[in-house]
Amino acid sequence: MLFIRPLLLVHYFVGILLIPPLAAKLFSTGYRFFRYYTNDPAFRLAGAQPLLLRFGVAPVLVVSTVAVFGTGLELWVFGLRFGGGWISAHTLSAVVFMFAVTVHSLSHLRHSAEAVADEVSAPRPRRTLITAGLVLGGVLAVASLTYATPFPSSAGGG
Repeated sequence: MLFIRPLLLVHYFVGILLIPPLAAKLFSTGYRFFRYYTNDPAFRLAGAQPLLLRFGVAPVLVVSTVAVFGTGLELWVFGLRFGGGWISAHTLSAVVFMFAVTVHSLSHLRHSAEAVADEVSAPRPRRTLITAGLVLGGVLAVASLTYATPFPSSAGGG
């Protein structure tokens, strides 16, 4: 069994580090979704994902992403003030998230090399946004180390 308590500081740090890049990813995916379903010719030309990914995996991935990070932030800020159910919700959403990420990643595995090449050669504004998200995440994560989380055991900063 995995025991997270000794690793809570790293867990918090990585979680907070990932918030801005994940928010950017959710925004860009939502933008592409909106443009596709409002019949934008450029987005329609690119085509849709297979039905299982579009209507099965994607919604589960989006909801579980928001749930795992939302419950994680709630625990980081409030600890157990609102009960231990938040730990169960966080754990369950993390398991669902990991399953959905795995299915999503495996379904795009053959396109991964192309995607990495596209990211490296991406237009400057896109690379700048990706870099800014990572830098902002780093700043937030380092700043979070100064917050004395009310979560049991001195897992957080301060």
